[in-house]
Amino acid sequence: MGRIASDRWGWLFLALLAGTAVLYSCRTGQGGAGFEDAARAVYVPPGEYDEFYAFLSGGFSGQVTVYGLPSGRLFKVIPVFSQHPENGWGYSEETKPMLQTSWGFVPWDDAHHPQLSQTDGVTDGRWLFINANNTPRVARIDLRTFETEEILEIPNSAGNHASPFITENTEYLVASTRFSVPVPQRDMPISQYKGNFQGTISFIRANEPGKMRIAFQILVPGYNYDLANAGRKESAGWAFLTSYNTEEAHTLLEVNASQRDKDFVAAVHWKRAEECVAQGAGREVAAEYRHNHLGPDRAGHSELLTSVRILEPKDCSEMIFFLPTPKSPHGLDVDPSGEYIVAGGKLASVIPVHSFSKMLQAIRNKDFEGEVDGIPVLRYEAVLAGEVQNPGLGPLHTEFDGRGYAYTSMFISSEIVKWQLGTWQVVDRVPAYYSIGHLMIPGGDSAQPWGKYVVALNKITKDRYLPTGPELVQSAQLYDISGDKMRLLLDFPTLGEPHYAQAIPAEILRRQQAQIYPLEQNSHPHATKGEGQARVVREGNVVRVYMTAIRTHFAPDNIEGIRVGDTVYFHVTNLEQDWDVPHGFAVMGAQNAELLVMPGETRTLKWVPLREGVYPFYCTDFCSALHQEMQGYVRVSPKGADVPLSYSTGR
Repeated sequence: MGRIASDRWGWLFLALLAGTAVLYSCRTGQGGAGFEDAARAVYVPPGEYDEFYAFLSGGFSGQVTVYGLPSGRLFKVIPVFSQHPENGWGYSEETKPMLQTSWGFVPWDDAHHPQLSQTDGVTDGRWLFINANNTPRVARIDLRTFETEEILEIPNSAGNHASPFITENTEYLVASTRFSVPVPQRDMPISQYKGNFQGTISFIRANEPGKMRIAFQILVPGYNYDLANAGRKESAGWAFLTSYNTEEAHTLLEVNASQRDKDFVAAVHWKRAEECVAQGAGREVAAEYRHNHLGPDRAGHSELLTSVRILEPKDCSEMIFFLPTPKSPHGLDVDPSGEYIVAGGKLASVIPVHSFSKMLQAIRNKDFEGEVDGIPVLRYEAVLAGEVQNPGLGPLHTEFDGRGYAYTSMFISSEIVKWQLGTWQVVDRVPAYYSIGHLMIPGGDSAQPWGKYVVALNKITKDRYLPTGPELVQSAQLYDISGDKMRLLLDFPTLGEPHYAQAIPAEILRRQQAQIYPLEQNSHPHATKGEGQARVVREGNVVRVYMTAIRTHFAPDNIEGIRVGDTVYFHVTNLEQDWDVPHGFAVMGAQNAELLVMPGETRTLKWVPLREGVYPFYCTDFCSALHQEMQGYVRVSPKGADVPLSYSTGR
């Protein structure tokens, strides 16, 4: 009886943790689960694991955040396009090259759309890709290590928003320009935008780590290209992109880019483009852009690339078509079968659904209503599968549960709407808090959704959480979609602005996780694989400290003979070969960040001492009961002093 009472009180406590969202929903009848049901659904007991890894874009943080579902617990921030002092990303000498661009070292960007690699249209857990919006780039994250391993800059692009959407066997990342610009870039009046500015659609080879390359770019009219999705199954070999501002306005776009009732979805037959490139179509154009990758030595390497192949519609017949789409379309989503192409017209009163098979028939019949810059415009009615009537206000994005239903985010009316493929009938709706942008079902943009949950990624959070000054935390909400009706289970705060997300069953990733970097495979040119190799070497005004870290000391731990103005490189090798035993390194006066060195790897901190004195260094990551004792000193003498270089390992 005591055990039963204890369990009952435990569940009541967990119910309180489910949050005020559930209380509000229950009281108002707005799709919430009961207290105990919600608590049970999201509670992960100590020692057990979440069902899914969820990867959320960090938006203006430039990073990727990793959460567990259904708990909503934050596990990790993966640094990508921005410096990250927690582990020295972009500060250590090994990772600085990863943030090099044709503009120089760029320590920040805006990351929007994570995308998992796929095999046969199914997310496979090898890699996660994500875009940089401001300085156009795409990155590959290795999901064995949860570390960014490759970044490719994209030339002839501005506002890399429709990116990096993956083809069904990870052949290509598709990346397009939100902002059309002069191509090639040149000085010209902005008032001459119309007819002179252009967009590009880039197809980036992605299926071989360390060798991401732009296979070709397609030059397209000067619209704003917004989001994309690649075909699958029936529509394999195609990619689809929304575009707005077909008016080609250059000022007050909120008015001037909303004049037409319909804009376009661009349908790109990339298999046809491959054929044309193989036959020598298009032209090589000079362009400077960077390819950065971590080599076998686990150090960043940056190479400057100098040309890209550009295709124009006139170079390759039947490569690209425009599908008229109501109005100012934003999201673009393809259902698991590859037959239905759903666009979210921000200002439309319906959700238009295009049919891939009807599109092919219209192309065969040349059922066109016009042409733009050599691109045929298909007749709207000829490619339309159906319209979802009265879905709500501000449809944006759609994901699929694999059971014949679609879920669309409605930004203005702040809700998720569930509708049926084929009948186009709305069957359920639940409110989101508030102003939902993207939404995500695990695998919901692939051929195999795991349709148990949908996550709402909301833009506004006021009154959902404790206030934190003028800037409030971002908001996500977890809904159960396993039954006929959606049920709100959990509110959880998120970092940065999570534009989009991906999720995959945890078991797929758990079984492949790297635990250490084998020390014998460490090929870093400044690795120190044992304390007997620890040393300090002067090369003119450059001093290299070959240092080891192991529980619970550094070798060397006392260094003398450093002079003001020297450039000192601490090459720190973590000798541990045990899981979850990183070591940190920081030295007083360093003008960058700490190092966080994983077992078996080498990381380098650059330090230029400005004043004479004795400066401590220490381990910044708790490693053992004697962590506090893991420290040392560097003596810095005046410039020109004759203090001999010496070091001690305490032996």
